[in-house]
Amino acid sequence: MTDFDAIAQGLTQAVPFASYLGLEITSVSEGEAVVRLPERPELTNHVGSQHAGALFTVAETASGAAFVGAFAERMGEVTPLARSAEISYEKIAKGPIDATAKLGVPPAEALITLDSEGKVVFPCEIELTDASGQRVATATVDWHVRLNKPAKAQAA
Repeated sequence: MTDFDAIAQGLTQAVPFASYLGLEITSVSEGEAVVRLPERPELTNHVGSQHAGALFTVAETASGAAFVGAFAERMGEVTPLARSAEISYEKIAKGPIDATAKLGVPPAEALITLDSEGKVVFPCEIELTDASGQRVATATVDWHVRLNKPAKAQAA
């Protein structure tokens, strides 16, 4: 059984930049995650709202957490890379912002493709909302995941 709380705690420690920004992984499940961007003066822009770069980072972090939630049992076998990302800023983002990410394919389907083809490419869709639940941005991160090549047997 997957310990999603341990995954959330481990991800926070494993990604120094996310920790530097003070991102909080509030939930992780199979193929879904929520990450919170805090409200801090050093994360704002020239108009006093959340900086675009901070919004992008919380979206990308949420997508990574959703990926790990889906591939948790296989993490030692794969190499994941964000292949591309796109974000659309819709409203002024003030206060803490939650980024809710969901894999764009069912996790089981992604794992089947990984096993049959040795790699899988899929989108992760992210919605960013403020404390009132108002959507302030949307993002998509495309992930490329490949199986690690087996280590060559060492000569005896």
